[in-house]
Amino acid sequence: MLAIAIGTELTGPFIAKRIIDVHIAGIEKPWYEVNAGAVDSVAYNGAYWKRGDRIQPNEQVKEARVLQVGRDFVFVPGGIKEDGERSINLKADGALELLITKNNTVSKYNAQQLMKEQLFAFYEPEIGSVIRLALISLALIAVSALFSYGQRYWLQASANRIIQRMRDDVFAHINRLPIRYFDNLPAGKVVSRITNDTEAIKELYVTVLANFFSGTLYIFAILGAMFLLDIRLALICMLIIPVLVVWIIIYRKFAANYNRVIRSTLSEMNGMINESIQGMPIIQSFRREKKQEKEFEAFNKRYFDYRNKMLNLNSLTSHNLVGVLRNIAFIALIWYFSGISLGSVVGGVSLGVLYAFVDFLNRMFQPIVNIVNQLPNMEQAFVSAERVFVLMDEEGEDVSDEKMARYKGNVVFDNVAFSYKDGEPVLKGISFEARQGQTVALVGHTGSGKSSILNLIFRFYDVDSGSITIDGREIRGIPRQTLRSHMGIVLQDPFLFTGTIASNVSLNNPAITRDRIEKALRDVGADRSLSHLPKGIDEPVIEKGSTLSAGQRQLISFARALAFDPAILILDEATSNIDTETEAVIQDALDIVKKGRTTFVIAHRLSTIKSADLILVLDRGEIVERGTHDELMAVGGKYYQMYELQQGKKGAGQSRTSGSSTSVGTPAAVL
Repeated sequence: MLAIAIGTELTGPFIAKRIIDVHIAGIEKPWYEVNAGAVDSVAYNGAYWKRGDRIQPNEQVKEARVLQVGRDFVFVPGGIKEDGERSINLKADGALELLITKNNTVSKYNAQQLMKEQLFAFYEPEIGSVIRLALISLALIAVSALFSYGQRYWLQASANRIIQRMRDDVFAHINRLPIRYFDNLPAGKVVSRITNDTEAIKELYVTVLANFFSGTLYIFAILGAMFLLDIRLALICMLIIPVLVVWIIIYRKFAANYNRVIRSTLSEMNGMINESIQGMPIIQSFRREKKQEKEFEAFNKRYFDYRNKMLNLNSLTSHNLVGVLRNIAFIALIWYFSGISLGSVVGGVSLGVLYAFVDFLNRMFQPIVNIVNQLPNMEQAFVSAERVFVLMDEEGEDVSDEKMARYKGNVVFDNVAFSYKDGEPVLKGISFEARQGQTVALVGHTGSGKSSILNLIFRFYDVDSGSITIDGREIRGIPRQTLRSHMGIVLQDPFLFTGTIASNVSLNNPAITRDRIEKALRDVGADRSLSHLPKGIDEPVIEKGSTLSAGQRQLISFARALAFDPAILILDEATSNIDTETEAVIQDALDIVKKGRTTFVIAHRLSTIKSADLILVLDRGEIVERGTHDELMAVGGKYYQMYELQQGKKGAGQSRTSGSSTSVGTPAAVL
């Protein structure tokens, strides 16, 4: 479509050249007397005349010329021998005399001035051809417009599909990335790459490549047309191409650095905005508003400064430089034509060629302007693409659709070691076994490794050494998504998605029916807490469930875990953020939720895990005690100290002041 659009558009100057040279300036070609009534003949002074290029050579008998002198036209019987500088002399008898001067030699010819009606008669045979050419030109313009529209439409539609697919791929890739990747990358920066950077890449396809490709094709098509008109002038205009290439190289050298800072700063601003919104209660509670404003202003100032640098660079190298190139090209054109004459002499050019060349030269600079104007977008798109593809190049793991039968849930840790950073182990030689239906509680101070054990069971991370098996099968041999299909988790701060209460329980899983949703809510005791809502379980939930109480969110989270019927259930401090009444409801529901499942519980409230089948006490990545509540209390070790401390008994004070290296520390460290 682009090729056809350019081809049809560039025929315009050739048609104009033909109209000028053949049908307008062609009147100055030799005329010959013909018989009356001959086609395209013109009656003048009792005879009929026809242009020499339209009759046979053997019919060229009596010659005459129609020549323009100043603003007047004269008829010259007998023609002229050689053309040159023309002038008219009025003789004493009133007759006109045509003077043609060349090389200081003056030739004189009798001439007759043509009135308007007589001049129009000589032009009349050309009117039909001029109208036909004008209609052809109009039709070609319409074709060019139609194909230009189609080219732009399909190009932009393709660009939109590319960006749509790219965003899908980036978002899907994020789901494939390990949790470790997000430990050091703020959510706002990820969002910026998916939205802002991909939108900048869209400009690469919609405008940058469109203008570069069409502009380059257009320029070379015009140069080709120029070579058809005049090789010497075309060669002079070819000098613009290397100038343009050098220009782009120099521009990119500076613009690339500016755009990298601009895109990275924008990403950091998005990250800070996201963090500020998430932490607004803390910011306002601790009166950090002004401090946050100053930190944001620092990012905003850097963004502003580098935007201005890009503005200065673009101002220096855009229209100004194009204007200089255009003026140089026109100076070359004037210099070239100043040394030759217009007409049929050797080295001269016709008026049609001159018109076409000026037209082509003007047309050639329009795509150059378009290309130059897209240089900022091009650099911005390249930098954005670099940022997106850095993300895409991160090693991920394909989401598996593999299905497996529900396993029993016998979990065995065998001498497991793990670290988030090399050389900083958080788990050392962890070994234990949890059988189907058992409840295993993990207790210990902050940083002891409780959550790390749960992260390994879920395969958010993989072990450094040792092994974890479920029903005797090493979990690293099971795809992560397949492994998690029979696991459920309830977090300390449950996450609810935008939607309804029902959709948050089922997570829009078609296998979970409405009856199953309602049963799960009843089993965990949530039906009583949610019954007062106007729409019941169809009550809308906004981001993170902020309109619901902490207890309601937690009950919904428990119902979600129950609805998915997991073989392994993980409760990560699931009752630490709720009130005593709701906790009592959940404790009653836990007996239902745990039934037939292997359950792992992290709890700082030790009173909630007294019924656990196995309690593992962790300290600095190692299991220092294990057993039931009664067994551990009988030992009188770390667990005993923690429990007594929480109960507020005298032994707590003694243990806290005993100086033991295994002391838990202050109540704040426990709670």
